[in-house]
Amino acid sequence: MAVSDWNAFIAQTDARMGELRSGIPGVAKGFHEIARSAIGAGALDSKTKELIALSIGITVRCDGCLAYHAKAAARYGATREEVMEAIGVAVYMGGGPSMIYGAEALAAFDSFSGSRADAG
Repeated sequence: MAVSDWNAFIAQTDARMGELRSGIPGVAKGFHEIARSAIGAGALDSKTKELIALSIGITVRCDGCLAYHAKAAARYGATREEVMEAIGVAVYMGGGPSMIYGAEALAAFDSFSGSRADAG
């Protein structure tokens, strides 16, 4: 699926996830704790961890992963160049499908960070 409006996609997904969380609150709470612990700063900073998560999202072709981790990478101060390198690693690990989803991930990051290819 090619997402054209990543902000609308997240809003729609947030609503759907809210319904899911209310139906399985224990699982949702556990998942939230895993996410919080996994992304929290440690030997690797949170930005690096979000770039890793973005790369994994590309290789498994998960639009939601692209959206949430691109947004988080932007929030943690990732640069467009860092995202491009993370996409390169994903392409290396995932081949052609990762190239396609890498382009989608970059579009998502640009939507959330205000970056564009033509920005100086």
